Amino acid sequence: MENTKFYDEALCNFYSKLQISSYPISSLDIYAQHFNKVCKNLNDIAGLTNLAKRQDWKESLPLRQEIMDKEHVVVVTDAQLNIVYATQNIFSMNGYSPEEVVGNKPKMFQGEKTCPDTSKKISAAIKQLSPFEATITNYRKDGSIYNCWIKGQPIFNRKGKVVNFIAFEKEVA
Repeated sequence: MENTKFYDEALCNFYSKLQISSYPISSLDIYAQHFNKVCKNLNDIAGLTNLAKRQDWKESLPLRQEIMDKEHVVVVTDAQLNIVYATQNIFSMNGYSPEEVVGNKPKMFQGEKTCPDTSKKISAAIKQLSPFEATITNYRKDGSIYNCWIKGQPIFNRKGKVVNFIAFEKEVA
């Protein structure tokens, strides 16, 4: 699939301008699924890049690598920890669509089996404006649990003010 990465991107850009949602008859279902995923990932990269520009992020982050190569879910909150952006692949991790999580706090994913010590460590890092990395037990929309690896950090604007927090996430065993 690595060899088709740039082909997929070019094809996605071409088809998005034509506003066509069907595929050539000769395409395979498996390629169509991969192509849809690539297009959604590219849309997320564009959405996050626009957010970064609007918020005047001080540093650029490897969004393309995190989303396309590592297939991480990306969740961005404002300074008050309200979710302002979530990538489309959040649905495959926990059953929530991005539209369902925007406006909520990340604590919406926590529950009875979430480790309070891990939660406190994450909260302390956020209050100290420090990067953090942790694995926490979260809850899917259907109530089932999963272990979520999170690498988070504050995002500063060019004036040095915290404007967002970003978390790169992935379900782990």
